Formats: sequence, structure tokens, C-alpha cells
Amino acid sequence: MKIGFLGAGNMGFAMLQGIAGSALCKNGTITELLAYDPNPDKHAALQGIGVTLCADAQALADTADMLVLAVKPQVLGTVLDSITIRPEQVVVSICAGITSSFIRSHTIPDARIILVMPNTPLMLGEGASALARCKGITDDEFALVTEMFSACGIAEEIPENKMKEIIAVNGSSPAFLYYYAKGFLDYAASEGIAADVALRLFAQSMVGSAKMLTDSGYSVEKLIQMVSSPGGTTLAGLDRLCEGELMDAVYRCCDSCTNRAYALAGEERPQPKQ
Repeated sequence: MKIGFLGAGNMGFAMLQGIAGSALCKNGTITELLAYDPNPDKHAALQGIGVTLCADAQALADTADMLVLAVKPQVLGTVLDSITIRPEQVVVSICAGITSSFIRSHTIPDARIILVMPNTPLMLGEGASALARCKGITDDEFALVTEMFSACGIAEEIPENKMKEIIAVNGSSPAFLYYYAKGFLDYAASEGIAADVALRLFAQSMVGSAKMLTDSGYSVEKLIQMVSSPGGTTLAGLDRLCEGELMDAVYRCCDSCTNRAYALAGEERPQPKQ
């Protein structure tokens, strides 16, 4: 199968790099990686990882069996209007907030689509990507796309109608975590602790805590309890987080993120079922 990337920015290039070194290319499941990006500065790096360059977007669409849309969401409609896709092609979109109906309105009514919400740690092979299959996609096709994103981290399937809600959970959440981290690093600086030391210690604390969440078998509540000795320093800090209504702030943050996703898509957010 020939996989074509329309756009090779940071995220697209990271994916191409991950896929190029994966078993999918080594075992012949993917026979060729192709790309079109109008920026000539990208071309040498793409060729360096074995990607075949196409002369323009239509040449890419004509050649690829699967077309990955990796351009900025605000220009996607114009780009899609300029090309013709084939009914048998699989179209994979990593454009935030873009719906299957939007893609079909700019291509063909029966376009076969998989929607993906990746995140920027994918650039280091540590991505967390949410995938939704739309009508007409076979199990084998979906399995292939899942494996492509797994080559750059982990991939999980969610329903298509939750693609906007998941943005806060994995797509935007790295920025929220960085902002949270900044508070700890700023505190360390205010106490005269070397910035590089504080960064390494706090970053590793996040890595280790994440592994405890996924691998320890304990619930979030139990993990909090394990760090929180009665009358100790952790509980003193947790009390202040509770006073600041951290959980409510996180909920409002995620809710605002989801509302914005619906607004950008020009859709009304469904009301939760009572």
C-alpha cells in the first residue's frame, strides 16, 4: 500500500519518520511513503528518510492508496477543493476540529475517512492519538492506521461523535500540563533552586507518575493516598489545591476547550443526556 502525506510539517514529518522505521515498511505492508509539501526546505529531510516527493497535491492524490491530511485546518478546505480523490481511497485527517462531513463536502459524498486527534509528543515517538473510524472503513484499514500511529506512541479508538471532546484529554492537554509544570518550576526558582535541576526532577516526577497511573494497577485515588502521609507535607499542599478548587478549574478548562472546538467547526454542542 502507498501512503501519501499532504503536508509535512512538524507533525506530518514526525509521523513519516516513525512509520519509515516501523515494521509496516520493513515487512512490505507499506510499499511506499509519498509526500507533497510546497516548502522546498522540507524536501531534503523527506528524501533523507526515504519519502518519495510528488510534484503537487493532485499527483499525490493520484498515486496514494491512503491519503493523510496533515495541513493546517484553516487551509484544508481550499486544498481539498483543488484535488480529486478516488472513492476507494482512505482519507486520514489529523486536522484538529475537522469533521468527516466537512471533508466530504470538499471532496466526494462517499469519501472513506478516519479522523485522528494526535498530540505534539508524537514528534518524540511518545504521542497519544485518538482515532475514529467513519462509515465505509474496513477492519483491516483501521488496523493499519492504528498501527501507523502506534509507531509514534500509542493509539486508542473512540466514537466519531467524541472527537471534539477528546481534544482536551490528549490534544490540548500537553499545553495544560506544561502550564501546570511552570508553576512548580517558578516556585523552585523563587527558592533559589537551579533551573536545570528543578526541570529534570519535576519532569521525571511527571514521567514516573504517568507510569504509575498506567502500570501500577492502583486507582488515581489510591495513588494520591500512597503519597499523602497523615499530617505530612503532601496533605498540606493538597489542602491548598482543594481550596483553590483545582478540580473545578480543570473541568472548566476542558469544557472551554470542547466548546471552542464546536465553535470552530460551526456546530452546536449537544446537550448532555439527563
